[in-house]
Amino acid sequence: MTKASQKDRTFKVTTSLGKDVLLFYRMNAREELGGLFSFAIELLSTDSALDITRVLGQGMTVSTPLPKGGTRDFHGIVSRFKYAGTQGGFAKYEATLVPWFWCLTRTADCRIFQKMTAPEIIKKVFRDHGFTDFADKLSGKYVEREYCVQYRESDFSFVSRLMEQEGIYYYFQHAKGKHSLCLSDNYGSHGAVSGYAKIPYFPPDRHGRRERDHVYDWAVTQEVSTGTVALNDYDFENPKADLLVKSVVKQRYTHGDFEIYDYPGEYLKTSDGENYARTRIEESHASYERVEGIADAAGLQVGALFRLEGYPRRDQNREYLVVSTDYELVNNEYETGVNEGEGISRKVRFNAMESRVPFRSPRKAPSPIVQGPQTAIVVGKKGEEIWTDKYGRVKVQFHWDRLGKKDENSSCWVRVSQAWAGKTWGAMHIPRIGQEVIVEFLEGDPDRPIITGRVFNAVEMPPYTLPKNQTKSGFKSRSTKKANEKNFSELSFDDKKGQELVYFHAEKDFERVVENNDSLKVGLDGKDDGDQKIEIHNNQTLIVGNKKSKTGTQTITIWKDLKETIKTGDETVTIEKGSRKTTIKNDDTLTLKSGDHTIKISAGKSLIQAAKSIELKVGPSSIKIDPSGITLKSTKIQIKGDAKVDVEAPMTSCKGTGQLTLKGGITMIN
Repeated sequence: MTKASQKDRTFKVTTSLGKDVLLFYRMNAREELGGLFSFAIELLSTDSALDITRVLGQGMTVSTPLPKGGTRDFHGIVSRFKYAGTQGGFAKYEATLVPWFWCLTRTADCRIFQKMTAPEIIKKVFRDHGFTDFADKLSGKYVEREYCVQYRESDFSFVSRLMEQEGIYYYFQHAKGKHSLCLSDNYGSHGAVSGYAKIPYFPPDRHGRRERDHVYDWAVTQEVSTGTVALNDYDFENPKADLLVKSVVKQRYTHGDFEIYDYPGEYLKTSDGENYARTRIEESHASYERVEGIADAAGLQVGALFRLEGYPRRDQNREYLVVSTDYELVNNEYETGVNEGEGISRKVRFNAMESRVPFRSPRKAPSPIVQGPQTAIVVGKKGEEIWTDKYGRVKVQFHWDRLGKKDENSSCWVRVSQAWAGKTWGAMHIPRIGQEVIVEFLEGDPDRPIITGRVFNAVEMPPYTLPKNQTKSGFKSRSTKKANEKNFSELSFDDKKGQELVYFHAEKDFERVVENNDSLKVGLDGKDDGDQKIEIHNNQTLIVGNKKSKTGTQTITIWKDLKETIKTGDETVTIEKGSRKTTIKNDDTLTLKSGDHTIKISAGKSLIQAAKSIELKVGPSSIKIDPSGITLKSTKIQIKGDAKVDVEAPMTSCKGTGQLTLKGGITMIN
């Protein structure tokens, strides 16, 4: 067999195997705006034992000349290569070409992006895989996403759903040996292919006689679309804000006013919500009117603009955007006597829309849903033990996050469920760095985590040894910073039958405020009389009443004994206003083992009253007062008046058993 060649062939293929090792025979090429292309190629070769691995993953280009010079190229990466038997005297092979973007369907990840816009995230994913053949033709402004999670989804699916949500789409531009992805969001990112700004229409019965590229079949379709898209959401930092937004596009047909309402809209500002609503209504109306056509036009490409000319219905002669193409290219045979009826064939079926109507890709990429709760570890800034904000939120490191550094940048601030959450009242227990928490996700959305619980693990063990202390429950805290297990406050309960205990421990101070009554009862009728012991290592101050109320009464009732012991120091009782009254129904004994006893009355009088007697004793001397009289008894009694002494009674007796002396400057006896 003479060596086959592609020279002078209308369609040629260039591969990594070298010139004419593979010969182009047929191709069906599908491209669409906002989607991956796929080129199915049939190839011939004189080598029936090609090493498939030398082709798989390599680039391949199919080219065809254009009427005004240059070539129309179809380039892609070989994702599939097949030996398909023989055709005539040739070995037959089949190849599938895809864009480099398709490679992202073969990789998946769990990853967190923070403080980046959707385009920034998309381009980072591309570059992280080593792909730089893309052009940013975006003109819109995109909101910075505080927190965006790729969760158990392919990189292709992740990037696609970001594009679809933001109204971004893409198409490919081909050249020999390469293709580029173009990111687009508006009319201005498109242009006409050189020589194809205008394409004429020729009727089907005449198109075969025309050498000029042209359209020969044209059909217009319109369909009912949604008239309104309404979105809503909630912002906990502005809980009273009304975030409901609407976008309306109504056509002139019946039933064009139906509404789609969705929640959550995934936005915190109405301006962002309006953009998302507009994107979704534009997605619906992008398919309102479509054109399906067939052409013999090698330059007709997805993402390109062209103006139709010469169509009988004049309203159709306007500018269009090519949305999809299906190329069918067939070369003539490389040997005689094989399929002699077939020759060179080129046909392109296409779908187009009015160029000024915004195109938006339909939402096909599924949003990931976290099927249930997860656990994570609380993290924060190095050197800190608690890392929180004014809402009591914390940062966490998810177990699936390979890139997080277990620091304050590992996640967004995550809200923490508390037992109560009122307006400046409720419960507050802030998870601390290193603790394991239970995380759930609002609507199952990995972008919206919330902490709903805490759990112990082998590092963060329970405060009580288990199962030994299985009857014990309560709250035990840990002092911070740089404290150990001996630094804690605790309120615990032991429910062991017969040994029930409520235990309270304050690591430092304990302050109790009771705004009305306070009642403490120790012991219970029919159980135990009960005891109370108060041990104070330093000072105790008891204040009953206050300056504002100027009232306050203390009542102490003791059914049996009261014993007070002051081992060192003094006792001082001060009554600033009012009286003191002590009533004792039995004996009262005051014993001073050392020191003096002083009673001082600055004003007023002192009254000591007894029913039987009052007696004062100092050694052998005494003064006794009883109802029969007053008896002074001592070794020596001296009565001295600085001015005068009067002794007066109906009967007065003065007797000295040994000697009686009466002496004075003037002595008068009457």
